[in-house]
Amino acid sequence: MSAEFEAVLKDLGGKLTQIESVMDVDALRKEVAELEEEAARPDLWDDPEAAQKVTSQLSHKQAEIRKVTELRQRLDDLGVLYELAEAEGDAASKAEAENDIKGLANDVDALEVRTLLSGEYDERNAVVTIRSEAGGVDAADWAEMLLRMYLRWAERHGYPTDVYDISYAEEAGIRSATFKVTAPYVYGTLSVEQGTHRLVRISPFDNQSRRQTSFAHVEVLPEVEEVDHVDVPEKDIRVDVYRSSGPGGQSVNTTDSAVRITHLPTGIVVSCQNEKSQLQNKAAAMKVLQAKLLQRKKAEERAELDALRDGGSSWGNQMRNYVLHPYQQVKDVRTGLEVGNPTAVLDGELDAFLESGIRWRKQQETEAA
Repeated sequence: MSAEFEAVLKDLGGKLTQIESVMDVDALRKEVAELEEEAARPDLWDDPEAAQKVTSQLSHKQAEIRKVTELRQRLDDLGVLYELAEAEGDAASKAEAENDIKGLANDVDALEVRTLLSGEYDERNAVVTIRSEAGGVDAADWAEMLLRMYLRWAERHGYPTDVYDISYAEEAGIRSATFKVTAPYVYGTLSVEQGTHRLVRISPFDNQSRRQTSFAHVEVLPEVEEVDHVDVPEKDIRVDVYRSSGPGGQSVNTTDSAVRITHLPTGIVVSCQNEKSQLQNKAAAMKVLQAKLLQRKKAEERAELDALRDGGSSWGNQMRNYVLHPYQQVKDVRTGLEVGNPTAVLDGELDAFLESGIRWRKQQETEAA
């Protein structure tokens, strides 16, 4: 076996051993066995909500074990394949092994990034809100481009999405949109996207074809679960109902089913018009409100800690620039990662930015600690 190939195998083996240690695969297998026993109970589905939670946890933990086990098997198989190809002088098989190890390295790196997600809410689903900021109609169009980018990213990974609310701008684009992404660790993954996104391009809305800079803000929250106990008394909210709006067709309801909830003590306003009934829209809006209140509570706790440390971090403000003119580039302000193909990024190819953002955040947390 060539020294270079052997070194790559050894490096990947070391990474996988570290990943297996962090994930605690033995403990995961024990949890799976316990969940399988629970899932086999004949009365499990007497409580559908609890049953769904058990089956979801079981599926997630089985997938985690399967992922790391398959990577270990692929690594072992590649070593054997390369040795056989070398012994038999099979150049084609050697080339195949060298090509396959690149894909394996990418998959190991992706799983390694997952092990860096150890925050309190990182395992949860994500609730994402996009708002247009400075830039007029271009900013509204930019906000809609970002909405498509994240929905395409979720689609590429097979993650279900649920659009809670879209507020359309008058001329083009959107003023804001809120949606949920459902997948293990998707909050921890997408939370590095929070901040201001800046677009530079020739404005399609300017008849003189001048360059325009537009801004949109991305907010990422963990989905609230019952264990969070975010108490919202009825006296603290005002609920308004109205007729849903949209670009036309079936998305425009003929009844007042859309719901807007105002949290009176804080002034936070959330709305939902995606569901068919007023009750469903109110329930969805309440989830978003609870997520925002939870974030507010955590922000206040962080502010107290930051004051003790003599100031906090400002990394969550401006975080990425997208330049379409006079050159083509997407650059992360925090990590320095640059990509020369904005079209691909805006079509949902975000993984490189997400991975570098997660690694960068972990480094910042380690240095701060």
